[in-house]
Amino acid sequence: MRTALKDVKQKTCKACGEKFAPMFNTTQVVCSPKCALAHAPANSEKARKAIGQCERHEIKVRKEKLKSRADHLREAQAAFNEWIRLRDADRPCVSCGRHHEGQYHAGHYRSVGANPELRFEPLNVWKQCAPCNTHLSGNLVNYRISLLQGIGAEKVEWLEGPHEPRKYTVEEIKTIKAEYRAKTRELKKGQAA
Repeated sequence: MRTALKDVKQKTCKACGEKFAPMFNTTQVVCSPKCALAHAPANSEKARKAIGQCERHEIKVRKEKLKSRADHLREAQAAFNEWIRLRDADRPCVSCGRHHEGQYHAGHYRSVGANPELRFEPLNVWKQCAPCNTHLSGNLVNYRISLLQGIGAEKVEWLEGPHEPRKYTVEEIKTIKAEYRAKTRELKKGQAA
């Protein structure tokens, strides 16, 4: 036995514009099945967009699960390098000391291949022009001179000294990536203000 809804508020049908009392539930927007069929095309675009958004989210989640440690490391390195270039935006190339309109890199003093434990060390990475980083293999003699002037002999000796080997877990890499993306956003906000 069906009970009537108490003091149901009158609604306006979305299809025909007539006033009606909802019979089935309070979210009912049309007065009859005929109006529901007439109103259906208006909702189909909205439903299609919602379904597409859900599908895109599911694909994104599946892609995230398929990423290897190397993929995460590559993304974290890209976020770190972007932060370095923004941090040093007003500085010249660390090796040659010139400003130019060309491309800049985040140049590592101690290379990632030789010292992976210093990969994300801000003292080890500075803005460097593409010719110095790529064609002159980092222009390390001038890089070292600039570091001695900029951060001091004690920190340069620490960079050149032995370091404990480090193997980042995927969770640590994700944390590093998130941290440097947040730092990059802060720098961009500061530049925009």
